Amino acid sequence: MPVLLFLIDTSASMNQRSHLGTSYLDIAKGAVETFLKLRSRDPASRGDRYMLVSFEEALAGIKAGWKDSHATLMTELRNLQAVGLTSFGQSLRTAFDLLNLNRLISGIDNYGQGRNPFFLEPAIIVAITDGSKLTGSSGVQDELHLPLTTPLPGSELTKEPFRWDQRLFSLVLRIPGHTSPDPEPMGGVPLDPSPITPMCEVTGGRSYSVFSQRMLIQCLESLVQKIQSGVVINFEKTGPDPPPAEDGPIEMKYGPQSWHSCHKMIYVRPNPKTGVPVGHWPIPESFWPDQNSPTLPPRAAHPQVKFSCVDSEPMVVDKVPFDKYELEPSPLTQYILERKSPHTCWQVFVCNSAKYGELGQPFGYLKASTALNCVNLFVMPYNYPVVLPLLDDLITVHKFKPPAKWRQSFENYLKTVPPYYISALRKALRMMGAPNLLADNMEYGLSYSVVSHLKKLSQQAKIEADRVCALVGKKAALEGGIKLRCRSSALSLAHRKDFTQLLHSIMGDGPALPIEANTKEFVGFQLAALNKALKPQGLRNPYDIPRSHLLDQLSRMRRNLLHASICILKGQDQDQLHSVPIAQMGNYQDYLKHCPSPLREADPDQPKRLHTFGNPFKLDKKAMMVDEADEFVTGTQSKGKRPGESSSPAGGGAPKRRRCMSPLLRLGRAYTPPKTPPRRNSFVRLVLHLFFVIAHNTIHQIILLPRCPFFLCLNAGYEKIFYLLKQIQGSLETRLIFLQSIIKEAAR
Repeated sequence: MPVLLFLIDTSASMNQRSHLGTSYLDIAKGAVETFLKLRSRDPASRGDRYMLVSFEEALAGIKAGWKDSHATLMTELRNLQAVGLTSFGQSLRTAFDLLNLNRLISGIDNYGQGRNPFFLEPAIIVAITDGSKLTGSSGVQDELHLPLTTPLPGSELTKEPFRWDQRLFSLVLRIPGHTSPDPEPMGGVPLDPSPITPMCEVTGGRSYSVFSQRMLIQCLESLVQKIQSGVVINFEKTGPDPPPAEDGPIEMKYGPQSWHSCHKMIYVRPNPKTGVPVGHWPIPESFWPDQNSPTLPPRAAHPQVKFSCVDSEPMVVDKVPFDKYELEPSPLTQYILERKSPHTCWQVFVCNSAKYGELGQPFGYLKASTALNCVNLFVMPYNYPVVLPLLDDLITVHKFKPPAKWRQSFENYLKTVPPYYISALRKALRMMGAPNLLADNMEYGLSYSVVSHLKKLSQQAKIEADRVCALVGKKAALEGGIKLRCRSSALSLAHRKDFTQLLHSIMGDGPALPIEANTKEFVGFQLAALNKALKPQGLRNPYDIPRSHLLDQLSRMRRNLLHASICILKGQDQDQLHSVPIAQMGNYQDYLKHCPSPLREADPDQPKRLHTFGNPFKLDKKAMMVDEADEFVTGTQSKGKRPGESSSPAGGGAPKRRRCMSPLLRLGRAYTPPKTPPRRNSFVRLVLHLFFVIAHNTIHQIILLPRCPFFLCLNAGYEKIFYLLKQIQGSLETRLIFLQSIIKEAAR
């Protein structure tokens, strides 16, 4: 179940507009919606989790977290506003902490007991920003810095704030404000030179420099393809370079090459039956666990795996499980495939994983596939060149009845293996059919203090996760502000009826217009103090007003004094009270929540009107039928029938039509006017419609007249009337004379 976290830049610079006419923030919102549509095409997207983080401070920036639905994500996405700073480092640290909330609770990192690639929670962070200067409370920054302090428990166990299954991809919007006359270059999307790019490369992702809408769609399609289940590993060469292969190039290159060090991902494929990755052997830790150590050394987010270029024989023993992972295409995989040697392998190591020796013992090997289309990492038991022959002898020679000599060799091997391999080795022996070779009371290598500390961190992480989930979407209260209070019911002297007249006689101004009192306008508001060192005061010191602002301040005070009929200052005029931002126009459900409960229906016998946005008089058309005169009749046609009577014909087949087809649509039939006289309502409608057509000279509406239902009910032939209407020319009086003749002709 991958996690997709969208990190949206909500700084003020995102309000700049491109040549498309939309702001960068609108482009970012549209990019998220397009990404979700592209991802929904994949059936595997049913288990995705979506999160949303903005550039606001602390927990207020988390708009959608672990327990929020997809509808909450879309609502918070539409309500984002670009009003803050470009605090990319702080927001990215908040995103990493949000992803790492459940890791200590679930024990997925398995600290001190090896790294299990099949214990993963793949996460992709998609950051959308404009690539402007990084600004924060401390000023402008040239480099991206993540805060070192975090409230997340257990963060000191990993050196980096991210984990090996979390990758960062950034879409840096560089769309110009005017259309470029040069043609758009075709090809791939280049890397962005902003300080965000190094952070993306460290996590195993990359950045995209977007210059057009086409490039944005191209980047989104590429990101959808990168949603893979896997972990990132650092592969580094140790020892000399390999000799040239027989079929490979002969020239030798000296110095560091691109394939010597690769920072790439290995794909962890899920089980097709269960959908969950299954594995057996961990990647060893970079230290030997000490039972007397009270703490664990911090680990790197990505393990450093060394590979030796010495050709070795790949070893596989029947009934002994192993793990196979495919490497992401890189210069290393390209170099191995160019050697065209699928029957040899290169062993892999983790430094300081053994009790003695800096390089450690091999735990697997790199090998090209037989078809030479990919490179696989085989993870075997630790020091597999020693244990695999022993297990092969146990199966083929001793038939699971080992002698004392074999047991002595096996015990010597166990002394060179890290203690956390005992659990995996016991499971493998149980699968092979030898469950009694290892005792159940063998220790795992972690001291009691370390185990208790990990349990304590897990409990603290659960408390912190519940606290964060409860505060998601809630804004922090302002501190140090001036709270606005409503006045008491007692009226002051300013409420006297003659107070305004008294001021009018003194100042000589016109009477003040009455303004409606809105007692709830400023309830719960606070006035923030610019200088937090000063103590908030209820009144402003007149000496703090600059000399150039005195007249404006007096005019403002005078206007508030004269226009305050009930001495309540209004910060909005009548137009602003009824104005709604464009971003809030479609948020109709929130408006309904604040509306009072509707009253009961005055006449419950009338058909119930459905709630529809836009037209409050729209009726339910399912229980209505239309007659030939275009009049609505409530109820169904089968209302007068008995319960046992069927509405379908006796011979079966399709049900009867509710409304006859128009005579003009019937092929091969001539229209004959009805013998019954037309209804007066239909005739009046025709006259009014003709008058509107002639008065406004909308001749294009005349063509639609013969198809009107009430027009077909007239005794006059519509061909003749249509001919007369097309002959109308001249002034309005001339057209009205023709209208009279048409009415007389139609009334016969």
